[in-house]
Amino acid sequence: MPRAYVLINTDPDVEEEFIQEVRRINGVVSAASVYGIYDFIIIVEAQTMEIVKGIITSRIRRLRNVKATITLVEVDS
Repeated sequence: MPRAYVLINTDPDVEEEFIQEVRRINGVVSAASVYGIYDFIIIVEAQTMEIVKGIITSRIRRLRNVKATITLVEVDS
């Protein structure tokens, strides 16, 4: 099953609100607040890579408070 890791920068002080909102999105299998350059890491899984891309571009990137994202697509092993 295709999987992507989305590293997200948000506005300051939105952790609880943001994490609750992103966890409600179908296809998001994990969401965590992290320390470092990025504020959150989200794992997205779906039946096809096109669906994964759609979840990221039409749902996650459009959430308010998102300033920037980096997407890492998992390589099949």
